[in-house]
Amino acid sequence: MSERIINIISNSNFESRKTTKDLIKKLRQAGFSPTTKLSNQAELTITVGGDGAFIKAVNRSKFSEIPIVGVNTGTLGFFQEISPQALDEFIEAYKKGDYTLDPLSLIGAEIFTKKRRYFVHAVNEVVVKAKNSKVIHLNVFIDHSHVEKFSGDGMMVSTAAGSTGYSLSLGGALIYPKLEVLCLTPMAPILNQAYRSLNNSIIVPGQLIISLVPEKRYTNSTLLVVDGNEYAYSQLQRINLRLASKKINKLVVSDQSYWENLKSKFLI
Repeated sequence: MSERIINIISNSNFESRKTTKDLIKKLRQAGFSPTTKLSNQAELTITVGGDGAFIKAVNRSKFSEIPIVGVNTGTLGFFQEISPQALDEFIEAYKKGDYTLDPLSLIGAEIFTKKRRYFVHAVNEVVVKAKNSKVIHLNVFIDHSHVEKFSGDGMMVSTAAGSTGYSLSLGGALIYPKLEVLCLTPMAPILNQAYRSLNNSIIVPGQLIISLVPEKRYTNSTLLVVDGNEYAYSQLQRINLRLASKKINKLVVSDQSYWENLKSKFLI
């Protein structure tokens, strides 16, 4: 019988370390081979922490198609569906195959500088803003059509899965996660006689390209924040964003619907 490897990625807080130790023990007793070394031969990745731990784990695994599931030792835990008290029930359900795989769409961002082109993925969102919290001026295009000249703190593009995070805090729409769309949300848009910017989100079909083009004076002072990680590019010219063909596979063992989960996380 081949070795059944399960990756475990945890954050460093006390509750997560305690839960990880307990999880490793239970997995070994169930006949699995848990590892914290992130093996590409694993059949499953388990993250321990909050939603931030889940997103970091996905990025660390380079958006692997290995199924991923989260144990919630954080606060909200929208991605992290398993409680530390339910490890035995989870392991039993997993051994029986009593779960489903829920593909989650990713953002693909193509970044053009004067000399090079870069490509990044994001689970939740990509933010374009100026360094040092200054106002930024961006030309916004959707499907090659100019939509607006935006002025404000920045512009966010989020996935449907990411719509319950930072995007929601900015007033963005909540989007059912199976919809293959992107949410374009302005960050503190300026509305006065000098500048006119849309102050509402735009829901964009995922196959269309959103282009954000900073004015020339911002080519060396623009930041990209990709799932919370900041990147600066010299001589930045344009960022193209759309839904990527690549997806991640979130393992789901709960029979709680999306709507019940939404209600329990935000309303109760």
